[in-house]
Amino acid sequence: MSRPPTLTPQPRSRRRSAAEISEVRGALRRFLAVGLVAMVVVAVPFTIWVRQLAENRALHVATEQTQKLADYAVGPLVTAELLAGEPALLDQLDQRLDPWLDDSLIRIKVWDAQGKVVYSDMRSLIGQNFGLEDWMVELLEGGPATATVGLQDEGENLYETGSGELVEVYAGSQAADGAPLIFEAYYSGDDVMRDKGELLLATAPIVLLALVVLQATQLLPAVRLARRIQDGEATRRRLLQRALDASDIERRRIARELHDEVIQELAGLGYAVEAEERHASEEHRRLLVRARTILQNNVRTLRGMTTELYPPDLEEVGLPGALARLAAPFAEQGLTVSLDVPDQDDLDLDREHAAVLYRIAREAVTNTAKHAAASAVELSLRQEADRTVMLIRDDGLGFDPLAGSPEGHLGLTLMRDSIEEAGGSLEVTSRAGAGTVVTAALTRPAMV
Repeated sequence: MSRPPTLTPQPRSRRRSAAEISEVRGALRRFLAVGLVAMVVVAVPFTIWVRQLAENRALHVATEQTQKLADYAVGPLVTAELLAGEPALLDQLDQRLDPWLDDSLIRIKVWDAQGKVVYSDMRSLIGQNFGLEDWMVELLEGGPATATVGLQDEGENLYETGSGELVEVYAGSQAADGAPLIFEAYYSGDDVMRDKGELLLATAPIVLLALVVLQATQLLPAVRLARRIQDGEATRRRLLQRALDASDIERRRIARELHDEVIQELAGLGYAVEAEERHASEEHRRLLVRARTILQNNVRTLRGMTTELYPPDLEEVGLPGALARLAAPFAEQGLTVSLDVPDQDDLDLDREHAAVLYRIAREAVTNTAKHAAASAVELSLRQEADRTVMLIRDDGLGFDPLAGSPEGHLGLTLMRDSIEEAGGSLEVTSRAGAGTVVTAALTRPAMV
């Protein structure tokens, strides 16, 4: 005979407080993660917008500077003699533009209305004709100046290729005699990049600080809300546990009253009828035998009910013994309950978890006996690395899950809440005509 089983009590308050703290931390982590995602969602388009704003501002400055150069420094010096290629006039224009040609302004070209380059700081370009595009014709007719940033790799950009990204500006102007001209200038792209960085550095800290402050102001209400939800969940758990405890107390009371009063009185009545049989006539004896048989059957039924109603002392008999006691009375009802459970010594369960599994087994087997029209139930219990799994399978009628749980499964709904409160899960699978399978899994609590 094995030693008396011992169920290890786990301090519920410590375990639950750790779980509740974990829930709050999890809620905070989710809140912070969502906040971080929100910051990224805001910061990325903001950065793109700031960079575009800086680029537009740099292009605007370059356009204004180019237009002034075209109108006041170059246009008045473009005379018929310069167009004819007079070297002295070309030198004079070079001297006029020399202060502007620095690290920022790297190339100048002047086009006439036929698409010919009439002046450039790169003399080899003068006289070449690259033709005019439609937008350049509009520029000659008084259209607004244009500016772009990019790599220069077209035919007329022979000397700009390889210089990286440049700011290219086209501005309309007039020669000394009023003939329309196009003034083209190339600026280093470093200024644009510098403006982008400066504007981003000037605005990003303010925006990020505002987002952080907003996140911080929402953090405290989020913590309070998480704790209120946690308190509500804890209250629900306590009420559920009290309901289960009250159910066990009421079961004990009913079982005790049946055993001490109704069953004893019926058993005594059966003995009295049996004694009366010895003195009765043959006709009355048959009637008394029938009455005694009915009484004895009812007594057995009531005793089975008391066994079903009265929760066993799990400290005394252990979960395997309690399951064996649970299965025994159903055999008299024509339901064979097969058990595949390990010894109590091989189970690592505290009292609370053992009680939860026993309640689920009792509810599932009782439902099977009452509603499933089954002839056999298989109940297995196995201990895995970090959890205990109980599986209850019957060969009854089953039901269609899409049509909802059948009558009698309200108790299992309560058990689902109970096992989830204990950190486990309950799954009920069924198919019409193929029986029902109830799977309960409990993760062993970690001590803190």
